[in-house]
Amino acid sequence: MPASNTVTGVVNFVAMLLSIPVIGAGIWLASQPDNACVKILQWPIIIVGILILVVALAGFIGGFWKIPWLLIFYLVGMIIMIILLATLAVLAYMVTNNGSGHPVPSRTYSEYHLDDYSGWLRQRVQGSFKWDGIKNCLMTTSICTQMNYTYPSPEIFFNSHISPLQSGCCKPPTMCGYTFVNPTYWISPINTAADVDCVQWSNDQSQLCFSCDSCKAGLLANLRRGWRKADVILIFTCVALIIVYLIGCCAFRNAKTEEIFDRYKQGYV
Repeated sequence: MPASNTVTGVVNFVAMLLSIPVIGAGIWLASQPDNACVKILQWPIIIVGILILVVALAGFIGGFWKIPWLLIFYLVGMIIMIILLATLAVLAYMVTNNGSGHPVPSRTYSEYHLDDYSGWLRQRVQGSFKWDGIKNCLMTTSICTQMNYTYPSPEIFFNSHISPLQSGCCKPPTMCGYTFVNPTYWISPINTAADVDCVQWSNDQSQLCFSCDSCKAGLLANLRRGWRKADVILIFTCVALIIVYLIGCCAFRNAKTEEIFDRYKQGYV
């Protein structure tokens, strides 16, 4: 077997391994409670990861067993996969470029405003039809109920780093001036006109602030954190795949040259 064919096979085996972190990133996103309720990025990542695995497998088989049409499929398919992966990485970066928490006086946690996030992300959660499904999904989780056991007193609660989702969905905005009873039960608001979410808050444990804009913002903040982590994996894998692809192209070209040279020598035997 020519050395170039062996290199092609090895390179595509590496490409197969590189599909694993992409698929893993998608599965990790899908396993998060917030992403499970907003199915946007995780499935495209998983699908692209599986396609990379299939294309790399075709190149691996074509390289070791010298099957030209599989190698051509690999060369065309992998460049498409790289473009798709790069598009996902850029999209994840662009839509999560804005948005951060706002410090709250005498509180360790932050609060979140919907207007801070990109219009593309806001469209995913705005509108009663879209949000009702997301809200019902979030309400089935234990993100709020577990706070009552974790933060039993106001001192502990106010000095804790609660998640953006808990900050936005499980308590009223601080500016409303509600009095703490427990993390999900607040009374005696001072200024209900401070924000529309002040009147959206309900001590009904099945409602809380799940209808608030702050809940939507907290969800987007949670998504932003997860997508940023996944985006690092996508960018690293994309760069690695480009390097592997270039090596594979060189090996494929050398294999074709060796094949032509062998035929040339056989013509003179």
